[in-house]
Amino acid sequence: MLKKFLMVATGAVLIALGVGEASYAATLNVIASGLDGPRGLTFAPDGSLYVTEAGRGGTGACIPAPGSGASGLVMCYGATGAVTRIQNGIQERVVTGLPSIAVSIPELPVSFDATGPHDIQFDATGKAYVVVGLGSSPDQRDNVLQIPDFGQLIAINQFNGGSSWTRLADLAAYEGLYNPDNTGSSIYNPYQNGIDSNPYSFLIQGNNAYIVDAAGNDLLKVKTDGSGLEALSVLPERPVTDPATGETIGMQSVPTAIATGPDGALYVGEYTGYPNPDNAARIFRFDSNGQPVVYADGFTQIVDIAFDNQGGLYVLEFASTSLQFANSLPSGVLIYLSPNGDRKTIASDGLLFPTALALGSNGDIYVSNQGYLSGRGEIVRISVPESSNTASMLAFGVFMTGSWLLRKHKSSSNAKNFI
Repeated sequence: MLKKFLMVATGAVLIALGVGEASYAATLNVIASGLDGPRGLTFAPDGSLYVTEAGRGGTGACIPAPGSGASGLVMCYGATGAVTRIQNGIQERVVTGLPSIAVSIPELPVSFDATGPHDIQFDATGKAYVVVGLGSSPDQRDNVLQIPDFGQLIAINQFNGGSSWTRLADLAAYEGLYNPDNTGSSIYNPYQNGIDSNPYSFLIQGNNAYIVDAAGNDLLKVKTDGSGLEALSVLPERPVTDPATGETIGMQSVPTAIATGPDGALYVGEYTGYPNPDNAARIFRFDSNGQPVVYADGFTQIVDIAFDNQGGLYVLEFASTSLQFANSLPSGVLIYLSPNGDRKTIASDGLLFPTALALGSNGDIYVSNQGYLSGRGEIVRISVPESSNTASMLAFGVFMTGSWLLRKHKSSSNAKNFI
């Protein structure tokens, strides 16, 4: 299949960016900072908030950065992934040494584009599980990185600041064996889909974990003991016009978010593949036959979703407009979709590369913010005042190529690589 990747800038920039007024202004309070690529957010049974950190990579073995093309950028390994706990106003890394790969450029003080621990969930007994991304093929993992923890569902053995976990299910190996979305050629897809895995988000229902693989474009199910791994569904591609060539191509779904709805069904949000058009991202509800049915559409670059107790849905967008051909740096957006279908923008000012959200039991909203760069990540608590205020956002420069978001694509060895 013809795959395309994101390249927003060709050099580092430093911009003080004023963002327009949100339709419903909110106040963002930072409750944790200095994080390395914060991603999934989850409340534990004791009420403490946990966040996975994708890390900052390191100086170990390297693999090509997705979509790097002629730039030759690579992502290098380091045991810098982590899990941080936020409790009683104190943040503490309670698991360290998890695998991470990221891009580093000597001219920049930070690494970026990290892949590592992507999400964390707890079962009914309080046991913690983490999905670790990959963003490549299992062959690259096994033969180049030689770090088997990538592309896995793991169980955390203890929270003591050390490195103790157990591999449960090899999601990347499953992709390598079965390649569920390898549907062959079509009029929109002249190439077969390559083998690429990037587990990104998951949830637990009873003794089952449901995981979206953003590069495999599928929904996986596995028991929490690691048995019974299977693909439940492949998210559908659709025809779009390639703005670079004018040709009709197949745009992949790129699932990035999963939640349980008030009806008990599974809901999945998508980022969309190239060309990542505005207002094209959808949310699917999976019916009793495991087939995705569009529940809501008209979003842009969804990275997370969460239902509240009233049946309304919070939708977090990585950016307000497509980054594919952006000339400036747009803010992220948090949108509320009410049960009757009305939409309201909750927050945008101050959201820069947001990557995940969680809802507190008291209705507070928590977001992983600035999740693209090492050392700059933060967790913000969002409160919405009755009055509307305009805030400004300071955006720092990044050199973005083959973003971790678009690593959730599968590359084809036969496809042309248009940047």
